[in-house]
Amino acid sequence: MTPDTDAAFTLEFFESPQAFLDAADHLLAAEPVLGSVIASVTSRAVREVADGSDSWAEVAAPFQRWWLAVRDGEGEVVSAAMRTAPFKPYPTFALPMPEEAARALAVALHERGELLGGANGALPGSEVLARATAELVGGEVVADKATRLWEATSVEVPPAPEGRLRQATEDDAALVLAWFTAFHEEADEQAGRVPDPTSGEHNTIDSVLVRIREGVEWLWELPDGTIAHLSGSGLPSYGVSRIGPVYTPKEHRGRGIASYVVGELTRRGLEAGTRMCLFTDQANPTSNKIYAGLGYEPVIDMAEHVVRA
Repeated sequence: MTPDTDAAFTLEFFESPQAFLDAADHLLAAEPVLGSVIASVTSRAVREVADGSDSWAEVAAPFQRWWLAVRDGEGEVVSAAMRTAPFKPYPTFALPMPEEAARALAVALHERGELLGGANGALPGSEVLARATAELVGGEVVADKATRLWEATSVEVPPAPEGRLRQATEDDAALVLAWFTAFHEEADEQAGRVPDPTSGEHNTIDSVLVRIREGVEWLWELPDGTIAHLSGSGLPSYGVSRIGPVYTPKEHRGRGIASYVVGELTRRGLEAGTRMCLFTDQANPTSNKIYAGLGYEPVIDMAEHVVRA
């Protein structure tokens, strides 16, 4: 835990996920949908530490992963961020953050020699962090992707197509891993971007097996046994579950499978008393229309920024 003090805000760094959760608990509990990414990633890291494993050691990043609590002048935690993404350029992810605190974070990382290659999360703080970093290193913000966080408080589940919904098993691990990769590449294509296989969530067969054993990966199986769709529905953190990724191979699209599966998983979550959310790429009108039709409503716009020195 390393405090870094600014005129109006104190930046408190943590290398322990549990220590961070202890510090940011009130903030994450007060804004559980906004904080769903940070809460779920950090909770997974806590479980990993408890199991005696360390997936971060396999990342070979040039820095130790960290979490950050931003405290105001009264000592209250008013924002949070983390740098735990296991893929280049190892971007941060931040909750809504005061611009002054975002600039202070850019300075703090620069002073300790940690090059920040990307800044994701809520606007405008994530963009301020990226641009302040670029100014410090004499670089520029060269790419960004606009995303949107949605929440469903009710859902209209469409009619079920032919087939059945089932949880993925360990025998499905290779397929799930391949579809995780395809999801990110095809999402770029659908949004009109050049596919970047190095972007997005980094997965291995081991990380996929962890998710399968947690029971969070779901498949749609056609009557002939063909697997036609994958959707994730994460373990709840602070009472919130996040849907994703949602992937249907091209040859199985247009049958309403994705709409039904997301709707059904959302219905199950809501009936269990869990708040349900998901992210969309704002450049993909199809997914935005589908989720709005199910009953999801926008919560906040976010963005992904890349900083090139």
